[in-house]
Parts: sequence; C-alpha cells; structure tokens
Amino acid sequence: MSVLVRLRAALGCAMLAGAVLLAVTAALAVGTVPMSPLRSLPALAGAGDPADVLVVQRLRAPRLVAGLLVGAALGVSGCLMQTLARNRLATPGTVGIDDGATAFAVASVVGASTSLAPSAMALTGAATAAALALGLAGGAGTSGYRFVVVGLGVGAVLGSITSLLLVRAPIDAANAAFPWAVGTINARPATPVTLLGYGLAGCLPLALLAGRRLTVLRLSDSVAAGLGVRVRAVRLAALAVAVVCAGLAVAVGGPLGMAALLAPEAARRVCGPHGVPVLGSALAGATLVLLADTAGRTFAAPVEVPAGLVTAVIGGPYLLWLLLASRPRRLP
Repeated sequence: MSVLVRLRAALGCAMLAGAVLLAVTAALAVGTVPMSPLRSLPALAGAGDPADVLVVQRLRAPRLVAGLLVGAALGVSGCLMQTLARNRLATPGTVGIDDGATAFAVASVVGASTSLAPSAMALTGAATAAALALGLAGGAGTSGYRFVVVGLGVGAVLGSITSLLLVRAPIDAANAAFPWAVGTINARPATPVTLLGYGLAGCLPLALLAGRRLTVLRLSDSVAAGLGVRVRAVRLAALAVAVVCAGLAVAVGGPLGMAALLAPEAARRVCGPHGVPVLGSALAGATLVLLADTAGRTFAAPVEVPAGLVTAVIGGPYLLWLLLASRPRRLP
C-alpha cells in the first residue's frame, strides 16, 4: 500500500510540475504583445528578435520569477498551517499572519525606509500575528477551530490598522504601499524577491522534513507522542517555517492568501489524501499565482487587475463551500 501511495504522490507532483511549465509558457507568451512559445522561449534565453527579448527579459521574466516564488512559498505555508491545525480553513490569511505581515510592510513603506525594510517588517509582522493568535488561542496544543477563530480576530484588528495607515498616509506614500495591500507581483523590487528565493530554498527542505512527522501528527498528539515524535517541537518548528514563508511572500506580493487556501487542497486531490503534500502544494501554489497574474493582466487589458483580486474571486466561493460543508448536520 505504501508503494502505491508514494507512486501516486510522485505522479501527482509530476503532473503539477507539468502544470507549472504550462503556466510559465503562458506567462511568457500572453500579454499586450502576444507571441507564440516559439518566440517567447528563445527570447528568454536572449535569442530571437531584440524587441521580443526586451519584452520577455525586462517585463515578463521578473514577474514570472516573483510569481513562482510567491506561489510556492504560500503553498508551503498553507499546507503546514492546515496540517498543524487539522483544519482546511487554517491558512496564513485566515489566522492573521498575512494581515500582520501586510500591516507591518505598509507601515515601513508609509514611513522612511530602505528597500530591505518591507521584507524585515513583513517577517516581524507575520511572527507577531502568529504569536498573538497562538497565545490567545491557548498555546501550541490548542484545537484547530479555536486557532482559526482567534486568528480571524487578530487578522481583523491588523487589517483595520493597515486601512488606517493607508487613509492617513500622504497620497504618494499610499500609492507606494498600495501593492502590499491588494496583492500583486508587478514591478516588485529585486531585493525582497532575492530574499524570498533564499528563504524558500532554506524553508522547503525543512518543510519536507517536518512533513514526515506531521503525517503522524495528523492522527492525534497522543498517537504521535507514542510513536516517538516530539510533538511540541515539531509543531513550533513547522509553524516557524510557515510564518517565514508567509512573511517573505507577503513582502514581495502582498496578501495573496487565497493561494495558500487553494494550493494544498489541489495538491491533496492530485497527490492523494495520505501524507502531507508539501512539494505538491508548492507546485500548485506557483501554478495558481502565475495563472492569476496572467489572467489579471490580459482579461481587462489595458487595465491590469491585481493577482490578489483574481485569487480572491476564485477562492471566495471555495471558502464559502468549506464553511457550508463544515456545518454540523442535525440528526433526523
């Protein structure tokens, strides 16, 4: 049975990797200057028409890299959060982590700061929100439902702080901070993207390692402890990885939390319900954010719709379905 489970997981990851390649091809080819993959892919390597090279390398490739990294980080973070809470509603967006990172990042942009400040402040905000939600919910051993409900309250408070900062800021500062409030990967600074790349390179192996222990933790804390798993240490380590991934992702793309909600579910459906699909969630998240960004900049062209709004349109009905499906049913 374990061989079949691993085979399905491997085939699922291969399918999701193929979806990433298709999303990359679409992101490079589709836009106000449409071009076929036979033109866009050589242009990515610097070959072909100089105009194509300029469009692909200067305009589309940077947001392609940002979309891949942001989506993968959110997918990993969402997968870990849902597994820790044993609740499909638990994501960085629903427990306040995204709101904390956004509030602190907006505060750094509204005030005088360097290009490094939004990344550092977003991480600080994510950690602060996670600590508040975890502390108010009762600690690392709290139930997933309580953690989500408390996190929603923490997120509401931090979201109102973000709105207050944007309203009271000068118009130029508010315009500069707006991308962190709506969620977009367009024209992102190079420094936060680079930090996200390094952070994801360090966090992904840790998440994969923690995923093996979290598979046992999905049963119950007592069963996991009986099998020799250090429950509290694993929980805190996985939460730390989830917070770092979410904070760095928000520092680049703003609140794209619906990607963290949808990606783990897509990975479970493709890779199977057994185990913790960390790698599959990363691939699904990268695909989702890339497709959302591509759709946002093409469907209403020349007006560009932020990727955060596109993911919200997709994820909103799914979130409503989850809420309705989780209602307790009355016995006849």
